Amino acid sequence: MKNERITSTSNPKIRELLSLTDKARERKEKGLFVAEGIREIRHSIEAGYVPRAIFYSPEIAGNDILGVLGIDAAAWPDMGIFEVSQPVYSKIAYRDGTEGIVAEIYGKEPLALDNLPICENPLVIVTEAVEKPGNIGAILRSADACGADALIICNPKCDLYNPNLIRASIGAIFTVPTVTCTSQEAIGWLKYKGIRILTAQLQDSEEYYDADMKTGCAIVLGSEDKGLGREWREAADCHIRIPMSGKLDSLNVSVSAAVLLFEALRQRRSAGR
Repeated sequence: MKNERITSTSNPKIRELLSLTDKARERKEKGLFVAEGIREIRHSIEAGYVPRAIFYSPEIAGNDILGVLGIDAAAWPDMGIFEVSQPVYSKIAYRDGTEGIVAEIYGKEPLALDNLPICENPLVIVTEAVEKPGNIGAILRSADACGADALIICNPKCDLYNPNLIRASIGAIFTVPTVTCTSQEAIGWLKYKGIRILTAQLQDSEEYYDADMKTGCAIVLGSEDKGLGREWREAADCHIRIPMSGKLDSLNVSVSAAVLLFEALRQRRSAGR
């Protein structure tokens, strides 16, 4: 275990940490990403990820960092533990309400569709070309809360280790199996697995609570500005919509995902599943 105190924002370790936070290319090239917060880091460790370094502010997090995170020091003897000064921590923290702990964590090989751990009558959430990592993170939280089997991100606009995605998901990116692929690949896989495709769209659709979500199904949502591509609408087994009584005709995509996922959960519980 390597221990060191860092008091300068110009320290090479701090510069590298900031680069990993800001640049997807750096994360990909080095096979590392950054997570901030106790829950997020714990969830990553529980999912089998390995931290390379922990940076902490003793004024915020205290001194028992390994105890707080549930880390066995003997398990990772090469992991660095860096106590940082307040100015340094202010530089590396990237969210409000911070808990005083930031970690560099080794990435994993991404899951592929054929490796998704799907159960009988699975509940899958699918997004197409959703741009904001915060929305993907919020969808992951709802997916975790509803016990969804997987999230499939089609035509992704950000990497899965984007700090804003990790932050918005509160670590659900480590608890919900997640795959990125093209829409064509996702449609082919869902059809092969016999998973019904329910597309959220305004046109030619029924209200979502009238659709059967008790059997294996995939709820598919597009971006707020463009909606779903034609290939999804044509591949769908059912078109569903959330009724709107106001003057606007759309919800935030993460809100729509939450509404539809919790309806699926309600139906499945009512059916004893």
